[in-house]
Amino acid sequence: MEEKKLDLNTIIGFVLIFGILLFMMWQRTPTPEELAAEEKAKQEQVEAEQPKAALTDNVKDEVSEIQALPDSLKTIALQNKFGAFAYSEALQNVKEVAIDNGVLALKFNPKGGHISEVKLTQFVDFDSIPIHLVKDKNASFNINFGTTDSRILNTKDLTFQPTVTKNGENTIVSMKLKVSETKFLEYRYVIKPNDYMVDFTIKSQGLNDVINGSQAINLDWSQKTIRHDQSVSYENRYTRLTYQHDGGKIDKLAQASEDEETEVDVQWLSFRQHFFSSILVADKPFKSVALTSKDLVEDDEIDTLFTKQFSAKTALALSGNEFNENLKLFYGPTDSEVLKGYEHNLEESIPFGWGIFGWINKFLFIPLFGFLSSFLPYGIAIIVMTVLIKLAMSFVQYKQYLSQMKMKILKPELDAIREKHKDNKMKAQQETMALQNKAGASPLSGCLPAFIQMPVFYALFMFFPTAFALRQKSFLWADDLSSYDVVAELPFSIPLYGDHVSLFPILAAIAIFFYMKMTTGQQSAMSQPQQEGMPDMQKMMKYMIYFAPIMMLVFFNQYASGLSLYYFVSNLISIGILIVIKNYVLDENKILAQIQENKKKPKKEGKFQRKMKEMMEQAEQQKQAQQKNKKK
Repeated sequence: MEEKKLDLNTIIGFVLIFGILLFMMWQRTPTPEELAAEEKAKQEQVEAEQPKAALTDNVKDEVSEIQALPDSLKTIALQNKFGAFAYSEALQNVKEVAIDNGVLALKFNPKGGHISEVKLTQFVDFDSIPIHLVKDKNASFNINFGTTDSRILNTKDLTFQPTVTKNGENTIVSMKLKVSETKFLEYRYVIKPNDYMVDFTIKSQGLNDVINGSQAINLDWSQKTIRHDQSVSYENRYTRLTYQHDGGKIDKLAQASEDEETEVDVQWLSFRQHFFSSILVADKPFKSVALTSKDLVEDDEIDTLFTKQFSAKTALALSGNEFNENLKLFYGPTDSEVLKGYEHNLEESIPFGWGIFGWINKFLFIPLFGFLSSFLPYGIAIIVMTVLIKLAMSFVQYKQYLSQMKMKILKPELDAIREKHKDNKMKAQQETMALQNKAGASPLSGCLPAFIQMPVFYALFMFFPTAFALRQKSFLWADDLSSYDVVAELPFSIPLYGDHVSLFPILAAIAIFFYMKMTTGQQSAMSQPQQEGMPDMQKMMKYMIYFAPIMMLVFFNQYASGLSLYYFVSNLISIGILIVIKNYVLDENKILAQIQENKKKPKKEGKFQRKMKEMMEQAEQQKQAQQKNKKK
């Protein structure tokens, strides 16, 4: 068989064929001019289709037919076909209006006429992303009303015509939903320089023959709160719908579950998301508002975008069959210093704590911390404030320890009384109280100082999570004192604990353990034997030595590191104060001598002690009567 070979002619043929293919491909490649013309044609087609796409499905085909009419006939045909406001929706093709006043970057969407984006230009979140309160349709503002031609309209579906003007330093954005040049519904926004509050007016002109005033007119405002903090669960704990109503009462919807309420005379309502808030303020209180809150967080996943869904629905009243509502919109930090600069008591939207706890925060801790942090680093300011508070409360710790020492000294005599009347518990109790009263060593005197400390303890527990000044302020290894510190990442998540290790809670837990070890040991030395029917207090105290530090370790792993820093320093100082009192202030021999001196003096019974004595005597008499009846 003859061997096949490629000769020169064959090679030349393949080269020619390949060259022809390349030439044909080059011929089919469009020139830059052709590409530009094709892109322009596509853009014109998109722009031509945009107004149609904005319409609801049931009017697209009809509008398409009317679009073919001459311009002079379009408006008349659309109004006759779809109602007073339809021509605005079909014919307008306007873009969003963007305004930046130095602290707020706002966008107004003609579709619906309301604010479509709110960016706080001075702040970023835990991941260095700018803070947005409104973005990507997470918020909705709508007025629902009927027309005289039996239609129900939603402003969120209609297109407003925007105009932007200046009035001195203020920027005015007007959004008009027009029937004609003289008949319209207007949203009017006044944006002031470097101001988080936007004046917002809803008014109409010439619509008294268009709006059906006999039907309900509802304003609906809803918003999904965007996640901003490192810990979703921690942020969600302080994300709540708060409102002022009924002449100044502050209330809020449930924090951890779905909730709804209908309230009257609402002055303002706040969609608070921990450190940032969206607040709607009414010049004239809303007569009735239906409020709802829904928790959107299922777990502490890293990709969680939203924390809660808030909504408010209220009826608007017409004035002369026209809209005339003066409102205000606040978008900004949930900072007491900022909110105090506005009227309407907006500072109360911050959860300082109820009653006396809130007063302590507002009038003591916030001013004190503000003063210290004005010239000290924030972590040092926390430590200095803790030292000042503990020194101010040291007299309470002194009284508490003095009472414990007195009870320890009296313990032999108390044991003797219990042994003498071991068959008569009531008699033993009476003599015990009499001895304690004479010696000036009532157990209540040791409990009272602890109760005095409780308001301070709880107020500080509320202060640190709401202290905006601590946000993104670092100290030692903590990057953000308003969030948890991280010294180690875990490859898995532990229920209740999380997927990281925080060091400040560990240090606080160790300090609490040693402090409770010292105080519980002192209490055990003077504790009374367990009485019948009563829990074993001595055993419970032993359990608390371990239970309290474990609770601190687990639950505070997700809390603000500033709060854990406070507890760590506070317990270290308590240990130091206790050592000083025990070794250098109180002398057991002097206390014993004072007790003996007190015994010699006649002691007048107080009303409480006398009442207790009478109750115990009555109980003893009833017991004796019951025993006699049993013998019969």
